[in-house]
Amino acid sequence: MTVPVLVINCGSSSIKYALIDSDPEAPRLAGLAERLSSADACLKGKNSAGERFNQPLPNADHTQALSAILERLEGRIPKAIGHRIVHGGEQFTQAALIDESVVSAIQSTAALAPLHNPANLAGIAATQKVFPELPQVAVFDTAFHQSLSPTAYRYALPESLYAEHGIRRYGFHGTSHAFVSQRAAALSSRGAGGWLTAHLGNGCSTCAVWNNQSKDTSMGLTPLEGLVMGTRSGDVDPGLHAHLHRQLGWSLDQIDDVLNKQSGLLGLSGLTNDMREVEEAAEDGHEGALLALNIFCYRIAKSLAALSCALPRLDGVIFTGGIGENSPIVRRQVIDLLPHFCFALNEEKNEAMIRGQEGKLDVENHQGPEVWVIPTDEEGRIAMETRQCVEAQA
Repeated sequence: MTVPVLVINCGSSSIKYALIDSDPEAPRLAGLAERLSSADACLKGKNSAGERFNQPLPNADHTQALSAILERLEGRIPKAIGHRIVHGGEQFTQAALIDESVVSAIQSTAALAPLHNPANLAGIAATQKVFPELPQVAVFDTAFHQSLSPTAYRYALPESLYAEHGIRRYGFHGTSHAFVSQRAAALSSRGAGGWLTAHLGNGCSTCAVWNNQSKDTSMGLTPLEGLVMGTRSGDVDPGLHAHLHRQLGWSLDQIDDVLNKQSGLLGLSGLTNDMREVEEAAEDGHEGALLALNIFCYRIAKSLAALSCALPRLDGVIFTGGIGENSPIVRRQVIDLLPHFCFALNEEKNEAMIRGQEGKLDVENHQGPEVWVIPTDEEGRIAMETRQCVEAQA
């Protein structure tokens, strides 16, 4: 018997959803309600036959959008709802059945994810109105990284900032890193072992996973730390904020906006945050695009090399996310920057590996660490954790 779970990823003006059965062969219904509370609000996605739809929802709020989503589920009523929650602080090491105490805890970490947690809470409130009888589960991006040791998660700051204010490294993209590392453990003869995972999309992070546990990761207190991303700077000198304030008179809000929304691939290239367009422009000789591509790949390789310190043994590297799954150029450049790890990339396999394919990219009979591309399934992972949580409470 299949158990449908409605997975909700709620933003401030959007709801991404997927109805996922425990039977992997059952068709997945998925879509996106976007530009909510505006005249241009709409719901788009695919039905069970794979046909696309685009339904106008002028001025719809989150609750109205969820009602429209319900009508698109083709009579398949969910048995539970799983919510992606970006920040769980230190309170949550696994998914949690949502009650007043869980809502309160999510609210308490809102200062650490001001763009995400309030929107996630709005999604919970809206789904509770539409589905008041269904169990609802919070699945946290940060939970997978709660296995980090203090050596990996503490900043070199006064103890009081950690003890009283929770200032530490939390990490994100946990559902993705967990999914692809466990998938690699199932696919590879190496088993669980030691894997470096690279989730590369508009947001990017790397992770060191040992025996299915996160040991270190590139993102920190917020999703800004670490790699170069689509519009996010990644690591910068902490003194940059004071310098920009003193020299240019910028406010903290201005600086935060520049680092989060005007930097990364967009800032370096001066063109776009889309890696496909960056690669095309670089191939045509655009200097900014070429610089953006080179820095992007260098920072990934640098991060993977650093994270290898957390692993007793390196069994391989896994590329995932929109860029990791679809860019042979990025994969090749990253691997080329790590010659001392003895990877052996098969160029023909690498060039052919795009559009949701899964596989190992090594040359024949290679004995060193492996190179994998594994499409991530964050929604599937959230659905699985939701089922486990509900069953544990039954």
